[in-house]
Amino acid sequence: VLLFAKLKGVEVPLESPPGGSPASEDYRDFTPIGKIPSLDVGGICIPESETICEYIEDEFDEKSGLPADNIGRAQSRTVSRITDIYLSPISSLLARQVRPEKRDQAVVDEQAAALTRIWGYYDHFMGDGPFAVGDEPTLGDCALGTHMCMFKVLAFDTFDEVADPTQQGGRLQTWWEAMQGHDICKPFLDEYIPAFEKMMVYFRGK
Repeated sequence: VLLFAKLKGVEVPLESPPGGSPASEDYRDFTPIGKIPSLDVGGICIPESETICEYIEDEFDEKSGLPADNIGRAQSRTVSRITDIYLSPISSLLARQVRPEKRDQAVVDEQAAALTRIWGYYDHFMGDGPFAVGDEPTLGDCALGTHMCMFKVLAFDTFDEVADPTQQGGRLQTWWEAMQGHDICKPFLDEYIPAFEKMMVYFRGK
């Protein structure tokens, strides 16, 4: 959400959830889903990252965060959906396996195979590059970019079974190099990685 807003030139103020925690009753009153992020628009809750991005896209239409043509827009949204539906759940499953002494190898093997399939989904559904669709980052890049940072911290240096697709010479390497060369995406992702590393301290010590 924050990267998408930055690409559109929109400032999104960050605030702690009501009650100070996503688990608080105050926050659950605001959004029974109880997940972060959510967007407060005049007391109305807009939940879920993709829905928030679509709201920002519609509300601030001076600069689009999606490709100009309908096929490109569908491709960018598809990359975002693949990330949300297929890639994101694997992060929580692997986070519970980071400590070797508590590792369930069957879970690691299953998720490693799933990741191989998912990388193939991106290869198939991305548009012409170097970004997810075309020569500028859009919605799909924002979704995948932050998740790829998560997996670089969580998985690629932790599990021998999980190879880094941004180092394999294919479409995702071309995409990652484009993200790393972009004046907004690179500094944002450079800050995101250490922030996620701090979060992983909990799982590595658990």
